[in-house]
Amino acid sequence: MTLELGHLIDEQVNRRVLALETWLRERPFPGLKDIIVAYSSITVFYDPAEMSQTGWPDGVHRHIRQLLEEAWVATDREYPSFLQEGEPIRMPVCYGGGFGPDLEGLSIALKISSKDIIELHSSFIYRVYMIGFLPGFPYLGRIDPRLETGRKSRPVPVVAGGVGIAGNQTGIYPVNSPGGWQIIGRTPVKLFDPKKEPPVRLEVGDRVQFYAVSREEFEALYGSQGGY
Repeated sequence: MTLELGHLIDEQVNRRVLALETWLRERPFPGLKDIIVAYSSITVFYDPAEMSQTGWPDGVHRHIRQLLEEAWVATDREYPSFLQEGEPIRMPVCYGGGFGPDLEGLSIALKISSKDIIELHSSFIYRVYMIGFLPGFPYLGRIDPRLETGRKSRPVPVVAGGVGIAGNQTGIYPVNSPGGWQIIGRTPVKLFDPKKEPPVRLEVGDRVQFYAVSREEFEALYGSQGGY
């Protein structure tokens, strides 16, 4: 069952979604399988067969709906506690060249120097609004309006760590994958490792700030974690 709070990228709405998720996870019920949050929605996955054994007189669907309504009322009171934020996670990026093959073309298209693109991209503190598309892929927003750009007409191979821009968002490819975002750099930080718990480096609600590093610094950081 999905609860939609609109169709927009809004920090306050995203915080409310996280508040709902936290409330529900602290009160698990028989048959609950997972809870997935997105920009402005929360989806509860459950096993109806397992839940039906509990003998809820009003039915499984109605019970889930009542839980969501209760969560909404409860988080209305607790919501302010989710406004507090910690320090942003600093993410190194080597911009341009072989690490950011689309930076020069983007500079021409936007009529902004590559240096200014790097400065604008690394000066913002972004919010992780959603994890999806690939394991650990963070959708970060919102970028400076001057950097907004369309996706590529066709997907191309993107290496793990590729930092891209599409629309009013920026993101990081956690693994090698076809992709249509404009790649302006690459981070040496591994965002997805199935051997770790949790396997993803970033979570919804995290704040991220990029900072530029040289090729030598990239290679040193890349080597220190054993690559991807």
